[in-house]
Formats: sequence, structure tokens, C-alpha cells
Amino acid sequence: MNLDNESFDKELDVRGLVCPLPILRTKKFLSEMAHGQVLKIMATDPGAMIDFQVFADQTGHELLSSSEATGEYLFYLKKR
Repeated sequence: MNLDNESFDKELDVRGLVCPLPILRTKKFLSEMAHGQVLKIMATDPGAMIDFQVFADQTGHELLSSSEATGEYLFYLKKR
């Protein structure tokens, strides 16, 4: 699923950060969001594709989409 033009409630830029910082920042950001809101996350860590899938599986948040283009990763995560 590609949501590049879809709406989201908040945006988090973790480009330039490496594991575990993107996940830690995302976790903190999500804690301040309401149930059902969508967070757009931009990352550059190559491990992010796996990290965000595992994070969603472990926390119950829904990974709506993930994509990669020219070394940048884009995720849409819906808060449970």
C-alpha cells in the first residue's frame, strides 16, 4: 500500500539517526498521539525497514505502508 499522498496527523523526521534512535523517537512521539492517528516517519537507517515492522508487530500499532527511495525510508504508522 502506498500512502504518499494520503493524509496523516503528525510527521516525524528521524533521518540521519541510527538504531535504536528512530524507534525510540517514534515510541515517544506516539505516546503523545491519540488512538487512530497516523504518524508519517522519514528515516535513512537501512535497518529501519525491519525495525519498524518488528516495532509494529510487538506494539500492536498498524504499519500502514513502508517504502524506500534513494536511501530514504517512509513509513505510515497508525496508533493502536
